Amino acid sequence: MTDTRPIRTVHVLIEGRVQGVYYRAWTQQIARELGLHGSVQNRRGGAVEAVCPGDPVSGGRRLRLAIARAILRRPALVVADGPVSALDMTVQKQILLLIRSLQSRYGFACLFVSHDLGAVEQVADRVAVMEAGRIVELGDRDEVFDHPRHAYTRKLLDAAMLLDRRFANAQTGHLQAAVP
Repeated sequence: MTDTRPIRTVHVLIEGRVQGVYYRAWTQQIARELGLHGSVQNRRGGAVEAVCPGDPVSGGRRLRLAIARAILRRPALVVADGPVSALDMTVQKQILLLIRSLQSRYGFACLFVSHDLGAVEQVADRVAVMEAGRIVELGDRDEVFDHPRHAYTRKLLDAAMLLDRRFANAQTGHLQAAVP
């Protein structure tokens, strides 16, 4: 028989080893803001989100849990290394908007590391372009994207635009693919 009792509630996953009334209330607020609250009734009649044995946890939900844990202690800086790379485009957009909203609300800086220039353009205020482990260009987002100074930055942007054009052509039927 399959056990349907939760292994961990979302609150436990967010709080980890942090204890105390302050963190409990703060965790509940974060869980509500990130859409992680309210699918299971606890013993006191309150709604909690639970992770049960065998439950598939989606990439978006897993990332929301990671974001909640990252902001629990109200950090000045959150490092997000490729956070949306494995998500589909609709969930990516939701997460990117969520990160911007949380940054605005809680005032933390975010070091967003990504190969996805579209994602970088959506969340960054300033951009550093790295080639072979060295920063080759640094500046405001619009300046770097609209007027790149370094050859490597121009190559990256040209490649991204080529992919965008191919995707647009595929959407309108201009790109023919061989079907086996």
